[in-house]
Amino acid sequence: MQHDNFIDYIRVHCKSGHGGAGAVHFLREKFRPNGGPDGGNGGRGGHIILKGNKNLWTLLHLRYHKNLVAVDGGRGGKNNCSGKNGDDIIIEVPLGTVGKDEESGEVEIEILEHDQEIVWLPGGRGGMGNAHFATPTNQAPDYAQPGEDGHEGWKIVELKILADAGMVGFPNAGKSTLLSVISAAKPKIADYAFTTMTPHLGMVEYRDGKSFCVADLPGIIEGAAEGKGLGHRFLRHIERNPVLIMLIPADSPNHIKEYQILMDELRKYNPELLDKQMLLCISKSDMLDKELKVEIQKEFPEDLPLHFFSSLTNEGIPQLKDKLWKMLNEESI
Repeated sequence: MQHDNFIDYIRVHCKSGHGGAGAVHFLREKFRPNGGPDGGNGGRGGHIILKGNKNLWTLLHLRYHKNLVAVDGGRGGKNNCSGKNGDDIIIEVPLGTVGKDEESGEVEIEILEHDQEIVWLPGGRGGMGNAHFATPTNQAPDYAQPGEDGHEGWKIVELKILADAGMVGFPNAGKSTLLSVISAAKPKIADYAFTTMTPHLGMVEYRDGKSFCVADLPGIIEGAAEGKGLGHRFLRHIERNPVLIMLIPADSPNHIKEYQILMDELRKYNPELLDKQMLLCISKSDMLDKELKVEIQKEFPEDLPLHFFSSLTNEGIPQLKDKLWKMLNEESI
């Protein structure tokens, strides 16, 4: 596998801070020898917080931070002084990041906006000091609460690419070449399977200064839903794309079979993916004449949007941008 700085899955051990203990203290002054209880509350333990950062695109910066331990809250003091809250640990992550519990697999947190902050593991509450427990019938309580424990456990930080449209296809379907033509992205392009090992994002400039984001995703193969090839590492990235561009090369030996395999893998992984808007595109269409295009079109359902294009000759590229823009903004073409 090629060396790359794109990291989209990290396992970390997180521990939020314990709450500080409340204080047991009685006011003693020269003219107030029995001033009563004045023990303050303990401070809150530090939180573990995820924060969205639109300038990040990978979880690489977390690779060497496998243990995230927040500071405990301080003990309460005399004169009703509360203890210091423990310092929070703020983890900046790319937009589209989810946090999961490793044991249950449950998604606990999701970051979708820039500067969005969500407390993932809250710190323990500080204990109340003895001043809190004073009553008319118990004016000198000699006890206070201990602080609450923080939360601890192994967690999964997982990135799911946020893009307006994601390209889905077999290896060598022409996804990387298309992205390099319609955007300024420069993905690796070569004539062998699995050239693209990690997702690439490209901003496509449309008319009047408008733009949208397209993701070039690693090639899918039959059995990907069971983990073959790049498996789930690829499939999870398409969950956030409102539009899927299904790419099948013109020189495929069986266009409809390739399409059916792609749809079957999406269905096995998550049936909800089939509810997304889809545009079937036949790449390398400079190899086809008008009659062959008609024959290929007959292979697919009539209600399935179909588009022919060639990244080499630029045939159909402007029309492809038009169709994608309409799908993203009008939910129909």
